[in-house]
Amino acid sequence: MNTRAIFGETGWLGRAMTSAVSIGVLATARPEQRWVWVVLGAGLVAFLAGTFLMNWRPYWALGFLAYASISSAFVTGVSGSNALVLVLVPLTDVAVMAHPWRNRPIIAVGLGCAGAVAVSAWWWDRSTSWYLTQLMWIAILVAFGLNRRQYEVQARQTAQLLEQTQLAQQEHARAAALDERGRIARDLHDVLAHSLGALTVQLELAEALLADRNDTAGALHRVRRSRRLAVQGLVEARSAVAALRSDEAPALPEALAALAEQHEKDHQTGVAMTTSGTPRPIASGITVALLGAAREALTNAGKHAPAQPIDVQLSYGGSLQLTIRNLMAESKPSAGPIGYGFGLAGMQERLALVGGSLEAGPDGNGWLVVAEVADA
Repeated sequence: MNTRAIFGETGWLGRAMTSAVSIGVLATARPEQRWVWVVLGAGLVAFLAGTFLMNWRPYWALGFLAYASISSAFVTGVSGSNALVLVLVPLTDVAVMAHPWRNRPIIAVGLGCAGAVAVSAWWWDRSTSWYLTQLMWIAILVAFGLNRRQYEVQARQTAQLLEQTQLAQQEHARAAALDERGRIARDLHDVLAHSLGALTVQLELAEALLADRNDTAGALHRVRRSRRLAVQGLVEARSAVAALRSDEAPALPEALAALAEQHEKDHQTGVAMTTSGTPRPIASGITVALLGAAREALTNAGKHAPAQPIDVQLSYGGSLQLTIRNLMAESKPSAGPIGYGFGLAGMQERLALVGGSLEAGPDGNGWLVVAEVADA
């Protein structure tokens, strides 16, 4: 229930109470001139019309209320008229009603009432103290109206600011969700590319064993190995999603050692793993990015230089650097931008998101991949 719509200044109950008070005060009036009743009656009707139209017809309401207040101010000097109530109550309604004209109506009606009271004081020969008293009541209500209007402006600005803040928070949450989806998609791509690459190598070996040597046992071993790689790929994919969602990742040296050991088993080749510097905690996003780069580089080595030794170096210094060198690659791609046949362009973008860089190219008789993250 909207209690303000009932009990507030513009609520129907509040308006009914002020109307009842005005009628009660006027019922006790005893003006000396009978024509004053005409002025008071017309002012009362205008006040009632304005006070009950203020929420639906603000233009009409403002006109009625202004007339009631100013016309009554002209007869405040009549002894026993009690006209001041019809000056102050409509002025209060003008102060609290909702309209787009800011402070202008309350100031205009207040000045009109002050002028009308001055005329009334002069016409009926009222004292200066009497006039100042009436003027004080009018000034109090005008000040109340100005303060009220300023409060409404601040409340409206605060509501708009709150709405803008909520919209900004929603956009930030949406951007964070999209970024998280992108991270998960990229990491899944890296995991699956590595797994499928290793799986392709095993299946090609099985095909070669069957076609060239008719080695059924060897081919069966490779097929079984392929099945284990597929299962392992699914496990790695689930682990990648879990790590990204929980913002947790395994320790980088141990994870790299596990990748190197797995590559040795898959490709029957040596992988030398060395670590230099003092290990320190690494943000999960950086760890996931470097692991993805290492996984992609090892997969490429298995495809383009099978059975060749690989050197993996992890260096903790001013920056964190991961170097993977295929020492004696039999087939070297032509020099060119990252991604020509290697699939490392995605890793370059991945590392860029965590403030890192990736370089790849020929290195003597081998191929070199260097991933570096500053201030890791």
